[in-house]
This record gives sequence, C-alpha cells and structure tokens, in this order.
Amino acid sequence: MSDDKIDIENINMPGKTARVDRAKYLAMREALLAVLPSEPPGITVAQAKAALLPKLPQALFPGGATAGWWLKAVQLDLEAKGIIQRAPVKPVHLYRAGV
Repeated sequence: MSDDKIDIENINMPGKTARVDRAKYLAMREALLAVLPSEPPGITVAQAKAALLPKLPQALFPGGATAGWWLKAVQLDLEAKGIIQRAPVKPVHLYRAGV
C-alpha cells in the first residue's frame, strides 16, 4: 500500500472504501475538525467551508480549488467513522461527536 494514498469510507455506502490523496485528505480533515463546534446543532456545510478555506495549504488547494469535493469526501468519511455527526435540522449542520 502506497503512503501517498489513504482509504476512506462513505456513510452512504457502508463497506465500500475509496483511495484518495493522503496529503489532501489530512489537510482537509484537520481544517474541518478545527472549525466544527463540539455541540449540536453545529454549523452548515457552507459555513464550515467558508471557515476552513483560509486554513488549507495553498500548495494543495490553490485558491480553494477542489475544496468542495474534498470537504464532502472528508465529511462522509468522518461521519462513517463516528467522528462527526449531522444535527437533525435542514440544511445539513455538522458538529464534532463525543469531544
């Protein structure tokens, strides 16, 4: 297994994994967890994206390029792992679980 890739899960497809770029995944994961509150209802995905964009390394996400896709991939993986949760409100609100 190559060190430059990481397997991620998707809460919507239990048992399936995808291999993605490790550096981008870890950068987005760190940024997302840094901006999410630990109490429900949390913040919307749009609020999370706006808050985390300045935290992303420009070398990996120049001008925020592809940040939306990576945010969703990391969100679904962290939900599958129980690290973050959705609050039962619309639009989707996220918060850190058990922190």
